[in-house]
Amino acid sequence: MFMKELRVALFTGNYNHIRDGVSLTLNRLVKFLESQGIPVLVFAPTVDKPALEHNGRMVSVPSIRMPVSGRGEYRVASGFSVKAEKELKDFNPTLIHIATPDAAGYKALKWAKKNRVQVVSSYHTHFTSYFKYYGLTPIEFLAWRYLSWFYNSTTHVYVPSQSMIDELVTHGFEKGMKIWARGVNTKLFSPQKRDMEWRRKAGFKDDDIVVTFVSRLVWEKELDTYRHSVQQVASKNPKVKALVVGDGPAKSELQEHMPEAHYTGFLEGEDLARAYASSDVFLFPSHTETFGNVTLEAMSSGLPCLVADATGSKSLVDHDENGGLAEPENKADFAKKLSIIVSDKELRDKMKKVSREKALLYDWDEINGQLLDNYKEALELPIPEEDI
Repeated sequence: MFMKELRVALFTGNYNHIRDGVSLTLNRLVKFLESQGIPVLVFAPTVDKPALEHNGRMVSVPSIRMPVSGRGEYRVASGFSVKAEKELKDFNPTLIHIATPDAAGYKALKWAKKNRVQVVSSYHTHFTSYFKYYGLTPIEFLAWRYLSWFYNSTTHVYVPSQSMIDELVTHGFEKGMKIWARGVNTKLFSPQKRDMEWRRKAGFKDDDIVVTFVSRLVWEKELDTYRHSVQQVASKNPKVKALVVGDGPAKSELQEHMPEAHYTGFLEGEDLARAYASSDVFLFPSHTETFGNVTLEAMSSGLPCLVADATGSKSLVDHDENGGLAEPENKADFAKKLSIIVSDKELRDKMKKVSREKALLYDWDEINGQLLDNYKEALELPIPEEDI
């Protein structure tokens, strides 16, 4: 059977202006596709001094600052310029992958259908889970109506986990959903990176039990649940200590309420790997994740992981096997389950081993290879009819 040449145009709301799970995942994808000889052209907002030196060629699209408190460094695509559209036409894609259903993503969907080009999408950000933090709960039903319409208009929808697929089905997502998991660099994030001297310089004793949080420091990540849980357990077990890795608008306020914690600021690469491996427990109460890249990095580093029993995180953690699952936003439940883990070294040692074993199953090249197979499958399927 004749196979159409694969030429991918990727549309995303974040590719280089912010370093986060989405931008890192998509940069890895582009690097992988180009290593396979597949032409890729990325369309995304950018800034004068981007946080990432991105992979591949990128065309900037018009954007505005995200009009939400504490999120001003993010850009939101506000349209699709004539210049960008000419770049898209000249590139002549055979497949359009939309990673963000914003204004540029909508224009890409419309262009693909008008020009009879196959279009697929991926679901990276659990948008509606943030609504209550910004007083937008009354319009949540409208957001789901738009999101379900948008994603149902594409041939495939690539979703990080089965638990996320199950939730999306309840909101009207109907077809073509396939798992595109996330991978981890198991050589970088390894128990072997544990560094007792680093711990001592950070103020931890060798027999302290270091409970670590890694993420951007915003209250939506349930920072207060982390603070309460660690302080509650530490009040009864003084060997329990807090390590906070990351930066963000909530950092100064968190420091006021949790001055005893050690704050590293933003870390990456070997420094981040050392911080994970030099910890003893990973506590991540956020329930807004579609997958949980930081949880997978912690697992690869050999840590027991106590996370929210919510979409994304629960696809990685098996309760009482490689960590624990606690009820989202239930501080008492998190504290109770953290207390169990920190009080039982034999249990922690078992969980560490299982975490590492599970993480070894998440190889990036294999995961992106599966996505490439899905791309090829999509090329052979009917192109959605123009209805917008």
